[in-house]
Amino acid sequence: MSNQETSFVTIGQRLLANPLRVRFHYGHPDVFDRLFHLTRGGFNSTVREGSVTHHEYIQVGKGRDVGLNQISIFEAKIANGNGEQTLSRDIYRLGHRFDFFRMLSCYVTTIGFYFSTLLTVLTVYVFLYGRLYLVLSGLEKGLSTQRGIRDNKPLQVALASQSVVQIGFLMALPMVMEIGLEKGFRTALSDFVLMQLQLAPVFFTFSLGTKTHYYGKTLLHGGAEYRGTGRSFVVFHAKFADNYRLYSRSHFVKGIELLILLVVYHLFGRSYKSGVVYILITIQIWFMVGTWLFAPFLFNPSGFEWQKIVDDWTDWKKWINNHGGIGVSPDKSWESWWEKEHEHLLYSGIRGIVAEILLALRFFIYQYGLVYHLNITNNKSFLAVSAGRRRLSADYQLLFRLVKGFIFITFLAIFITLIVVPHMTLRDVVVCILAFMPTGWGLLLIAQACKPLIKRAGFWESVQTLARGYEIIIGLLLFTPVAFLAWFPFVSEFQTRMLFNQAFSRGLQISRILGGQKKGSHSSNNNE
Repeated sequence: MSNQETSFVTIGQRLLANPLRVRFHYGHPDVFDRLFHLTRGGFNSTVREGSVTHHEYIQVGKGRDVGLNQISIFEAKIANGNGEQTLSRDIYRLGHRFDFFRMLSCYVTTIGFYFSTLLTVLTVYVFLYGRLYLVLSGLEKGLSTQRGIRDNKPLQVALASQSVVQIGFLMALPMVMEIGLEKGFRTALSDFVLMQLQLAPVFFTFSLGTKTHYYGKTLLHGGAEYRGTGRSFVVFHAKFADNYRLYSRSHFVKGIELLILLVVYHLFGRSYKSGVVYILITIQIWFMVGTWLFAPFLFNPSGFEWQKIVDDWTDWKKWINNHGGIGVSPDKSWESWWEKEHEHLLYSGIRGIVAEILLALRFFIYQYGLVYHLNITNNKSFLAVSAGRRRLSADYQLLFRLVKGFIFITFLAIFITLIVVPHMTLRDVVVCILAFMPTGWGLLLIAQACKPLIKRAGFWESVQTLARGYEIIIGLLLFTPVAFLAWFPFVSEFQTRMLFNQAFSRGLQISRILGGQKKGSHSSNNNE
């Protein structure tokens, strides 16, 4: 991130000012003369055929965001701002007053970058859902029998060539140019290789999800806001609950959705399953899924230390089970956080609500297509189960436990019956989970979009209970692999060496910084 910002404030600003002439004010120039810059800065000056110049005097260091959470908050703020600019009349006016080349320059260097990022991620979704339709409808089976489609060499060459570009190396090109200009291209090349060894593609792929989520959210519902990053000393361990609150909707949910799509495609797909094309098609999406799900833990200092994992689990259970209410902050209770997460829907327009509902309908494709691929459907044996939920007060705890036990025994009996009588296979069990879990999540999204109606009908507490269950499942899916890797001490050592490679080369004792100062030494220093 520091290398990115170095190139942005040097060669980036020079290029924007001359020859593109699309530079706007960067930072807070109004600290010197607010009234002057309100009438002459940025869009206002450019619309009146002015231009903002760039003058360099001396390059000095500044406080930069160096932690993943800080960087994500900063990029979320910038993505929100570009979303608001996309909806504003200022960009519309600039587009009508610029000449063709200046208009394209303005587009590429402002909202165009975020719009292209959004299209990149949407292309992945369209591709996977298109594949899902071909697989579940049986069209792929018929198409795979045609030789012209099965042995499509130009397609293999195209996929092989674009796979090199999509790794994310080009995102580092401005940094390489800036380091090359200042220190020489040999140093720039060595720094570039070092960045790849420090998992720079993982970072860039993760930031891709951050930009896409917040830019798309602002386009649908608006509501951009300032997010303070602090730029504090970030060599500390972020708790699992903190990472979950920050990345749940922007990365974790989307990563699990893509994971389910890939699993379904692997189970039912027929074409390219044994060829190099199948690898080229899916390997980058698998990489993106793994990055979106586990990058926050990979870049989290002491993220794989066992004692930290135990403390994180205790904190997570306390947070997920705490009740919300007036005055309870989101970092203290899951209910308060959950209410705040979809609070923007209350202030969104009718078009935003309709768009949210239409987007949620995609989850019902799973159930519609997967049910007809179960082995038990071939036996013409169907069993429908309808369960109702009744809320019991604290005075009926014994009755409530009896009802829960009865429901569990009934569910177990139905499950055994489905296995024995209609010959339900293990694959059918997996397919049922893949079919109905996304369906429930889609119902939750629709219920959140229609919150006033659901509250009026008296089902909001049931929706909240269902949402808590889904959050627990998502948390377990994320926490289990991290806890498993924490069993092996070498994983934590490798992570520390990767994150603080430059500090180790300079002889700094990172273990003391991460572990903090001991109480004994702290008290002795105070006594002195």
